This record gives sequence, structure tokens and C-alpha cells, in this order.
Amino acid sequence: MFKRNQKGFTLIELMIVIAIIGILAAIAIPNFISYRDKSFCSRAESDGNNVAATLADYFSIPTRTAVPTATDDSSFLGFRPTGNNTITVTEAAGVITITIADGSTRCPASYRNAMTQTVSPSSYWTGSDYVKVMDPTN
Repeated sequence: MFKRNQKGFTLIELMIVIAIIGILAAIAIPNFISYRDKSFCSRAESDGNNVAATLADYFSIPTRTAVPTATDDSSFLGFRPTGNNTITVTEAAGVITITIADGSTRCPASYRNAMTQTVSPSSYWTGSDYVKVMDPTN
């Protein structure tokens, strides 16, 4: 009545496979969340670099000597920041400072704290703002 050559997996084998999948998920999910949150930091940093490139293009015309201001629609020389980020551009003694406020507020503090002004004076995080400094003397 009963066949001796029944094929299939035993309960122990299935439980081991489920345990392995659970361990892999426990490792992968926090890493995925960390990478996703760091992408918000990259978004602000990318906006800062794009504004710097836009300014460099603007100043490539010799008659343009004054730093332009952001327009009412929160664009800067036609560049719109991503997400809810906002742009502030200031100039003092020939040094242009671009500040990108992280509108998502999801950039991890550990990432921001690792990139301070002492590490890189030309681009750094201060609070939830990314700052890029354009100094023509350097």
C-alpha cells in the first residue's frame, strides 16, 4: 500500500530553508533601509554640485559678474532642486556659498556628522544643510 520511494522534502529540511531565508532577510533589510536613507543625502549633494556647475556656466560669459538670486518658483538659473530641497546662494568677498536644505530630513545623522567642515572645507554638512563653497582663490 505505501510506496517506499516517496519523493519530497522532509519537515526538517523545509524548516532549515525557512530559517536561512529569515537570517538573510534580517541582514538585508536594515542594509537596504540604510542605503535608501543615504540616497537622500546624495540627492542634496547632487543638487549642490548641479548648482555649482550652473553657476560656473553662468560666469563663463565675461559680462556676468554678479551672483544671481533664486527666483520665486525656487529655481536657480533654471535649475530646480529635487524633492523638497531648497537652494540658498550667498556671496561674500568673492567666495560663493551654496546651501542646500535637505527637504526630506531623512539623511542619517551619522552620515552628516562624518562629513564636517574639518574633513572637507569645500563641501560639508552642517545640521540638515549641505554646504558647497566655491572659492576662486583655491
